[in-house]
This record gives sequence, C-alpha cells and structure tokens, in this order.
Amino acid sequence: MKKTAAENIRTWSLQQIEQHFEARGEKKFRARQLYDWIWQKNALSFADMTNLSKEMRQHLGEQFVLPALTVNATQYSEDGTIKSRFITWDGHAVEGVLIPTEKRLTACVSSQIGCSLSCKFCATGYMDRKRNLQFDEIVDEVVLLNKEALQQHQKKISNIVFMGMGEPLLNYKQVLLAIDKITSPDALGMSARRITVSTAGVAKGIRQLGDDNVRFKLALSLHAANDQKRNEIMPINESNQIRTLVEALNYFYKKTGNEITFEYILFDQFNDSLQDAEELVKIYRQVPADLVNIIEYNPIDKARFRKPSEAKTTAFMEYLSQKRVNARLRKSRGKDIDAACGQLANKG
Repeated sequence: MKKTAAENIRTWSLQQIEQHFEARGEKKFRARQLYDWIWQKNALSFADMTNLSKEMRQHLGEQFVLPALTVNATQYSEDGTIKSRFITWDGHAVEGVLIPTEKRLTACVSSQIGCSLSCKFCATGYMDRKRNLQFDEIVDEVVLLNKEALQQHQKKISNIVFMGMGEPLLNYKQVLLAIDKITSPDALGMSARRITVSTAGVAKGIRQLGDDNVRFKLALSLHAANDQKRNEIMPINESNQIRTLVEALNYFYKKTGNEITFEYILFDQFNDSLQDAEELVKIYRQVPADLVNIIEYNPIDKARFRKPSEAKTTAFMEYLSQKRVNARLRKSRGKDIDAACGQLANKG
C-alpha cells in the first residue's frame, strides 16, 4: 500500500489540534470533539464525526489520515483464547491475543513487527524485525481486542500484557506513549496497575522505566538462571547479564515500588533440574519480586526444545514451594491456534 502524504492526526496532541482549529477560525471546543472521536469513540473515518460541520470533515479528510489497524483474520481456540491478525497501513501483519479466565479478560499485545532478539525458543525470534509499531497502532490492538471481548463475553478487557511480538523496551517511546493513551481519562481510561510490560532483559530500559516513574508492572523473561544457559537461548544476555539485570530490577523497584514478576519457561533437560530450581531461588531472593510464573513450553517448528514431563514439572514446583518462592504454574492457552506463549509468528 502506498503511503499517503497526508498526516496522521492521531499523532497530534489536543493542544496541536486546538491550534489548528483556531487558525481556521473554528471554536476551540471543536478540537475536543475531534479528539474524543479519535480516542474515546475510536472513529475510523472523518465522515463519522457527525457533530463537526460537513466543511470541516471534508477539510480533515483532505489534510489528514486515520491509519488504523484492521483485522485480517481471527482464530478461536477450544479453550476460549482468541488470536487476531492485524494489518497495518503499510501492509505488515502483527498478532494480538485475547485470553479469558474466570477472573480476567487479558489482552496480549505486540510492540514490534517481528523481533530482533532471536530468542531460540520463540517463533517471533525467527522472524526479522520489520519496524516498530507506533503508539496509535498499539492502542488499536487494545481497542480491537476489547471489541472482541465485548462481542464474545459482553464485558471489557480487564488486563493488558505486552507479551506479544517484539521487545517493548526496544520501542520504548512508542510503548510509553501507547500506555499513556490507554490509561488517560481522555482515551481508554484503564488503570496502569492492570498493565504489565514484559522484557527479555534490556537493563538500560528497565532503569529508564524507574527514572520515568512508570505506574505499570514489569515482568522479566528470565528462562534460565545462570548466564551460560541464558546466553545459549537468549543472545541479549551476552550484553545484559543476570547480575546487571538484578541491579536494574532493584533500581526500578526502589524508584517505583511497582510489582515485578519473573517469567520462566521450563525446557526438558535444559533448565528443569533441581539445581536449576536452586539457581532460580537465589535470583528470586536478590530481587523484591512478587511472583515467579513457571510456564509450560509450547513447541515450535524451528526449535529443538521439548516440554518436560509432568513429574519433572511437579518436582520443580515443589522445590520452589519448599524454598518459599511464590511460584505459579501457568498453563498454556491457545496452543491449537499458535496463540500460546512464544508461538506468535503470523501463521494461519
């Protein structure tokens, strides 16, 4: 799709829109009406903005665009998980997932088209990173998944996790702008405490979150509790080793007091021994983490890893429990539609 020369008005602040309207001799409150159409009513066309004059709508249509994501495909899992493939204005595909549980309706959103980190167990890691998503595109993911939640469950999403495609802290500015819109009373008005940003371990970005005094929760995708193993499966660890990440997490907590979670996928005969569990305990005790999510591995075509036996998983969990680690086994959701953790790759 050829990019239009018209400007994306969704990147404009309310103040910029007010200045534009006033320069045309329009009342200031008209800018607020336009802003509400964009961010509260999620209008996809200027023609829909019926409380603006026909002349103004025509002018807006000539000068600006509303390049929203569109839903290209939707898949429904037997367990209720819903995966949506979205298409951007320039023809790229990106995926988001709606995960229903008894207490929550969670939207799992992407921050990049593809990924540059090449984690060996993750389908997205085998894709090239095409580009970062812009903040309005990330907001679109939430809006469209929320629409699906209302249609399927007659209620809004309750939580958002940045655990889809891409590394959020390598798209730092746009992710924070998106969260600002998602939490703004002028837009979606969600609580920041219901948002979790997951990182593969960008220590500099974790510290920056602390300096920016963000209000959302943070999750670290650890997946191995020593540098040798983590280097093997997550190349980012070579420049962001565990000790550096522990220091960054403690800095983040000192600055914000926000909840920290560790994510740890179990791989058969790689990181699932009791020695691995003990190494995980040691890291857990160095950080004021609220929780360790132990995650079932979801096999992908290109990776050699396998899911451990139920007995080994149980032994691992029992060891953590004996050491008074607040750990939870997270069952995979949406495996049958490639929507589970580590499976997003624009398939099917």
